[in-house]
Amino acid sequence: MDEEYDVIVLGTGLKECILSGLLSVDGLKVLHMDRNDYYGGESTSLNLTKLWKRFKGNESTPEHLGVSKEYNVDMVPKFMMANGALVRVLIHTSVTKYLNFKAVDGSFVYNNGKIHKVPATDVEALKSNLMGLFEKRRARKFFIYVQDYEEDDPKSHEGLDLHKVTTREVISKYGLEDDTVDFIGHALALHRDDNYLDEPAIDTVKRMKLYAESLARFQGGSPYIYPLYGLAELPQAFARLSAVYGGTYMLNKAECKVEFDENGKAYGVTSEGETAKCKKVVCDPSYLPDKVKKVGRVARAICIMKHPIPDTKDSHSVQIILPKKQLKRKSDMYVFCCSYAHNVAPKGKFIAFVSTEAETDKPEIELKPGIDLLGPVEETFFDIYDRYEPANTAEEDNCFVTNSYDATTHFETTVKDVLALYSKITGKELDLSVDLNAASAAEPDAV
Repeated sequence: MDEEYDVIVLGTGLKECILSGLLSVDGLKVLHMDRNDYYGGESTSLNLTKLWKRFKGNESTPEHLGVSKEYNVDMVPKFMMANGALVRVLIHTSVTKYLNFKAVDGSFVYNNGKIHKVPATDVEALKSNLMGLFEKRRARKFFIYVQDYEEDDPKSHEGLDLHKVTTREVISKYGLEDDTVDFIGHALALHRDDNYLDEPAIDTVKRMKLYAESLARFQGGSPYIYPLYGLAELPQAFARLSAVYGGTYMLNKAECKVEFDENGKAYGVTSEGETAKCKKVVCDPSYLPDKVKKVGRVARAICIMKHPIPDTKDSHSVQIILPKKQLKRKSDMYVFCCSYAHNVAPKGKFIAFVSTEAETDKPEIELKPGIDLLGPVEETFFDIYDRYEPANTAEEDNCFVTNSYDATTHFETTVKDVLALYSKITGKELDLSVDLNAASAAEPDAV
């Protein structure tokens, strides 16, 4: 291990593995270590026995839940936007050849006590029961404007400079009601708060277009895709990629202590008495606890069921977003559901997650609005974990620390973090202009 590397990556969570893969493809010499004896870190995937041990403290699982090894329960479950940045990264690095994806059945939003399909196009707006007759027509006009908008074609701008005009101003031009704005902002554009209303509209329009284009790609009920066998496949796929380009992986490495010189710059990592030197260290917050700050907590419930979520058209995989305004909360709540159709549970079993930014110490009470949507549940596990962000200046200490995973059930914020760190480490933007068709597979329901 006494060698010099360009970058040492600590932790095999998804973010760290993507960065390790990207940096290896760029020709950097990468050493990747993890104190655990498994891939995934915080974003690992557990079978039923490990899930039981983690949350119940023992390994004796009830017989009616089925065979332990048929469960692949992701600890940080997130769907991918079919045309989104993560899929582009997967294609850019050719990691798609290691993975099989399947389209997600449904994308829903909670509004006035009920679940509704998220309308993403002018045609869907007219069919949606989220709005009354006149509001449908107004929404349809707005959707047509967004669909036709092309940044480099001024004729499609209708006199609006979206880099200057706020989202609120564009929406008021179409006279949309608050409830409509709520589902567009949170379930379509996937904003987590309402700051976007007073920011330039270009970001929201681009997010809406991404949703609609992703939805159109598979002609399915949602814009999302998810790997068969769950997300645990992803870190391992990036580990393979890194190895192909000469990266070195070491699991089960005790301690992994980052070494600093007299100027406070990281110059290597010591494990089991050996020090590997490096120019830069990339890690998750747990490896450098004195260089991060706590910014919040995520509350979540993991539920095992034997039926789809009611009112989701019997969807085997689904996301439901509960906008904060609907719940009179400070943050949105997310419901994620997957089943044996994605090979994450035994036949007939469904896994649902309810997550949100914690506002109290009682996840059982706080998550109730989401759990109430699930119908009868066979088993529930509750959890709260702290969320950290880096508090250091990477240029001064050579340490590039990833953010903890947030409560969202889609990958858009995670990839943003990865791409920003990549630019910080390399000094360049990652080119994501790829042929999206490269991510298709032979099966009609796979990518």
